[in-house]
Amino acid sequence: MFVTDANNTILQVNRALAEATGYTSAELVGLDPKVFSSGRHDKNFYRQMWNSINQTGGWSGEIWDKRKEGDIYPKWLTISAVKDSAGKVSHYVGSQLDITERKQAEETINALAFFDQLTGLPNRTLLMDRLKQALTASVRSRCSCALLFIDLDNFKTLNDTLGHDVGDRLLKQVAQRLTRCGREGDTVARLGGDEFMVVLSGLDANGADAATATEVVAQKMLTTLRQPYQLGDQIHLSTASIGAVVFSGQSSTVDELMKQADLAMYKSKDDGRDSVRFFDADIERAVMKRMAMEVDLRQAVASQQFLLHYQAQVTHDGRVTGAEVLVRWLHPERGMVPPADFIPLAEETRLILPLGHWVMETACRQLASWADNPQLSHLVISVNVSIHQLNQDDFVDQVLEILKQTGANPTRLKLELTESVMVQNVLQIIQKMAALKKSGVVFSLDDFGTGFSSLSYLNRLPLDQLKIDRSFVRDVLTNSNDALIAKSVVALGNSLGLAVIAEGVETQEQCDFLTGSGCLAYQGYFISYPIPVEQFEIFAVTERPHWIGDTTSE
Repeated sequence: MFVTDANNTILQVNRALAEATGYTSAELVGLDPKVFSSGRHDKNFYRQMWNSINQTGGWSGEIWDKRKEGDIYPKWLTISAVKDSAGKVSHYVGSQLDITERKQAEETINALAFFDQLTGLPNRTLLMDRLKQALTASVRSRCSCALLFIDLDNFKTLNDTLGHDVGDRLLKQVAQRLTRCGREGDTVARLGGDEFMVVLSGLDANGADAATATEVVAQKMLTTLRQPYQLGDQIHLSTASIGAVVFSGQSSTVDELMKQADLAMYKSKDDGRDSVRFFDADIERAVMKRMAMEVDLRQAVASQQFLLHYQAQVTHDGRVTGAEVLVRWLHPERGMVPPADFIPLAEETRLILPLGHWVMETACRQLASWADNPQLSHLVISVNVSIHQLNQDDFVDQVLEILKQTGANPTRLKLELTESVMVQNVLQIIQKMAALKKSGVVFSLDDFGTGFSSLSYLNRLPLDQLKIDRSFVRDVLTNSNDALIAKSVVALGNSLGLAVIAEGVETQEQCDFLTGSGCLAYQGYFISYPIPVEQFEIFAVTERPHWIGDTTSE
């Protein structure tokens, strides 16, 4: 901590600040805090800081400063203005928290979550973000873009005969060659295994010309990938099959583009491999099927063809603390429709708004019902909230009205947000969360580690829990990167004072690993499948997960 006069001259520092910066107290007294400046922030940054101090009496935020020996480090700085009896500023008081370890944990999570550890290329998560950016840019600049899906031919044979180490060497070289074929601004990513994707941006607005340019790049890649590979003592020849789709504007979603490129790639395989094929009118029939699905979905929302299943959340000692509600669509003709088949469509068409409202209202009515049962009254229900719901101006009023009408206890309602909601309108979302938090509503950050959360935002979000994404839990025993991410999320949660729960727990071994890593709450098929409420109630009061030992016996 330090104290300055109104002219920003340091009058006093405590021992902690002196130790953190490398200066002695005597050296700092009489200096301007600018002595700590790292040079990372421009004049506009400091102008905004002082505007806040002058207008509101204080400022707090993440800042990079410099120690006496020159080391640059991150800290959380809080500055407060002190006024005399006449209302004039007499002093400034500053306090800082060294967040180096937290930033390192965040950077570790980012590096492991967004980049393929074998090739160093962007992974699927980062690719999806780049693809979304390309869609947006194509609207703004009125240009075309293209997506290439590249799959190596007969890669499995190489792995099976020469081993995975040799296969990994090939994948590294393929990544390097594809990167060299790309243009500045293009994204080359590895999805996993022998699958790669390339986003070509800034193509001609004319579709035919854009397709021609895409063909040129794809043929260059095929030629490059045909060249011999030196794999240790062996020379290996390999080819690839490429599927391509040219797009512009918002005519297709990211998921649709991925599927179209995938289908085109398989057409290349069917046509003899070592070639490029474009998504064409024949594959367009799949889009027509999607349109039919949208019509059915609108009817389903209107006639409430949905029901909720409950997936138990438990602690390490087997205590059921609540459940996440998962919506199911009971189609009158097709039967039960998987969420993956209609939730993305509901998001795109904004049918998620009435559907999400129904889910929350139904969940709150269930909470009110449980409140009268001593065996169930402690249970918390987790409800997923989409970015479209959060962006509604009256979202807070909607939730509070539902709580009022149903009589549900707000402290038993947990709203699960994904990291993607932090990309836009962050300040508004924080305000809405804070308003609901005052009423007792609990918040969990879902799919943690797959998005782009900033530590500074995490510090400000009124969260109660982080949820480790199932994609990391699935391979936590076989993939050292996923294991490290899981441990890092637990460490980050502990440092922020947040509970941590893991989803997608399917085996005893996964559960044991998570417990040993400090994660003491779980959700997944190993505990319970999503089940109707009647079955869940029986599970919650009578069932005991078989992985919990019997502590009543010797």
